Parts: sequence; structure tokens; C-alpha cells
Amino acid sequence: MNEFIEAMAQVPTAVTVITVKDERDDVGATVGTFTSISLDPRLVMVSLENTGYLNELLLRRDRWAASVLSAGQKAIASRFATAGRPGARLLLAGTPHHRGGLSEALVVDGGVTALEAETTQVVPAGDHTLYIARVLDVSYVTPGVLPLVRLRGRYRPVG
Repeated sequence: MNEFIEAMAQVPTAVTVITVKDERDDVGATVGTFTSISLDPRLVMVSLENTGYLNELLLRRDRWAASVLSAGQKAIASRFATAGRPGARLLLAGTPHHRGGLSEALVVDGGVTALEAETTQVVPAGDHTLYIARVLDVSYVTPGVLPLVRLRGRYRPVG
């Protein structure tokens, strides 16, 4: 298993915060597996650990947001990756963000891109669950901003 973990650590992944509006609070987590899978229809996929609260919520709530973080947003990534973290509104206090008009989820501003999505298919995959979702809206795109990636166990800017 350690050899597999080490092998996969060599593959850079975009650092993304997934958020969802619960009935009582806003919940979010930093993920390393978020990608587009189809242009027509516009589909994306996120992979979440089966044991996380966000996974539990996405099984009940179809609409969510994905904010792909920029190189300058390492602190946000760390906040959303910490175990036992408070609600997303507290984690984003003092950080520019807005509420998505279609998902009602919090969207982090200042990243590389952000979108709102609606789950169309849930696929169990070992100790993770894959959520395939239709893109409802692209909140913003900032082509000149460098993304934050996770590589060899650390957050790193590209370049």
C-alpha cells in the first residue's frame, strides 16, 4: 500500500474545495480528485472518502459547488483539509466568497475557476465514492491565475 501511495503522490492534482449547503450549515472539504469527464454534456467528477461528512451530505443533497484554488490560496486549502473543522462560513470568514445562485453552496472567489454542479450519478469505488455531476453554471474563470496543486504530499504553486 505504501508503494501505491508513493506512486500516486508523484501525480500532481489541482486543489479544489467542494462545498454544499446543508439545512443547518454550509459544509466543505479540500479534495484532490476533481476533473472534467465530458464536454457534451458538460460533466465533472469528484471523489470523496466514504467516511467523510461531506460524502454523507452529497448522498442527500444533489447540488454543490467546486472552487479550484489559486496558488495564493494555500491557507484556504489547509483550513478545509483539517479534521474536525467548523462550518464553511467560519472557514471563509474574511475571505472573498459568494453563494452560488443555483446550488446555494459557498463559492470561493479569487481561484482559477469555480462552478456549480448537480449530481447525476453516484458510483461506489472502494473506500471512496465518485460523484458525476452536470455543470449548472461556471461562476468565473481567471486564465491568468496560477493553480494550487498537490504534489508529493504538499501544496505547491505551478511553475
